[in-house]
Amino acid sequence: MVSFFAKGGLFMWPLLACSIVTVTTIVLSVLTLREKKVLPLVIESEIERLVPGGSAERLMRIVNDDNSSLARITRVALQHMRWPRSENIEFAQTKARAELVRLERGLIVLEVVTGIAPLIGLIGTVSGLVQVFSGLGLSSGAADTKAVALGISMALNCTIFGLSIAVPSLIAFSYFSKKVEVLSVQMESIVSDLIAKCYYGRTGSEEGRPLRSTVPASAPLV
Repeated sequence: MVSFFAKGGLFMWPLLACSIVTVTTIVLSVLTLREKKVLPLVIESEIERLVPGGSAERLMRIVNDDNSSLARITRVALQHMRWPRSENIEFAQTKARAELVRLERGLIVLEVVTGIAPLIGLIGTVSGLVQVFSGLGLSSGAADTKAVALGISMALNCTIFGLSIAVPSLIAFSYFSKKVEVLSVQMESIVSDLIAKCYYGRTGSEEGRPLRSTVPASAPLV
């Protein structure tokens, strides 16, 4: 392996950096996108247990002590129950989009590596071929043919290394993107169920007026 890396030339170093970044990103994504970390079972169970129109005080205490994505969205929804239902839903959706961006934070790295790793490998290969053919006229005979063949095989090491990084990166990117999509749909379903239960039985007048005065004009939505 060391010999393979050494023969690849200078461009093997940025490819090595790409491989380290890829492995690190995959490990962090595995830890971050665990379902029990994004959608804690205790919060799901409490929302399922909640009676339509019942008190959500116990659920509020649970989400206040939790830092998961579902907890943050649920906390936002519960804190604005005096708002009209449509505005609360809109506010929760805004928070959900912010959480989605948070979950996708590492995926852009995998997407970039998938694109640039083969290109860096190709540049390394072309650079090696230029060096091989530039010295083609310095000698003649059978020995020269062998040297050219050896030089080409060494130059192709960069392409092999680049593709070996890009393929796992693409697989990981596709997998994690789909997982984030599934998790976001589940969160949307759970929070929609919560809001429906909390507003159950309320008439339009009982939903209250939007408490715009409680939110500073300069305060961000997320």
